[in-house]
Amino acid sequence: MTRLADLTWTDVRDRAAAGALLAVPIGATEQHGPHLPLSTDTDIAVALCDRLARARDDVLVAPPVAYGSSGEHAGFPGTLSIGLEATELLLLELGRSACDTFDHLLFVSAHGGNTTPVARAVARLRAETRDVQVFSPRWSGDPHAGRTETALLLALRPEAVRSARAVPGNTRPLAELMPDLRSGGVLAVSESGILGDPTGATAAEGHTLLDTLTTTLLREVTTWREPSAA
Repeated sequence: MTRLADLTWTDVRDRAAAGALLAVPIGATEQHGPHLPLSTDTDIAVALCDRLARARDDVLVAPPVAYGSSGEHAGFPGTLSIGLEATELLLLELGRSACDTFDHLLFVSAHGGNTTPVARAVARLRAETRDVQVFSPRWSGDPHAGRTETALLLALRPEAVRSARAVPGNTRPLAELMPDLRSGGVLAVSESGILGDPTGATAAEGHTLLDTLTTTLLREVTTWREPSAA
């Protein structure tokens, strides 16, 4: 696995000339309940990019984008949001700069609140004839800081999970919560910041999901870069 930041500019020049693609992890710095770190979304995005790079020697992993559109988590200390427009502009300019070196660019975005700005930035980059793809991991289950994300962090960074603080949050279906979420954010529906129930999550569940997500990511990248092999 090779990380862009560990290389020199001449190393990068040679790798890019050989057809390397740049994978950029996109996350957020936002609350994930009293038991998960603010880096949860970023950790997941980085892990998926790292796994992709281990599976494909043509992948370089960029330093992560650790800030995004997290306004729905306002009111929880530690959440750092740059909003929709700034996220879109950041990714647009980052993409333009990356494509000065790399012919192929992949955004791996693990924060749902970034969906719209990522899509808009990618659309503009493609309109400028740049070869850009985006992968956003999806799973069923609790929407935020619940069993699924807790399991993923137990698999990735167990030392960062405060399991004793994991408590059930608001477990109502997301569709029922959306009106209040749109008007008042997560704080309006969950004092803990948890949407779901993280209790009982295990690292084994997390490893299984990571394997599934990695397989999906690898398949999509193979279809993109090697359509005849897919």
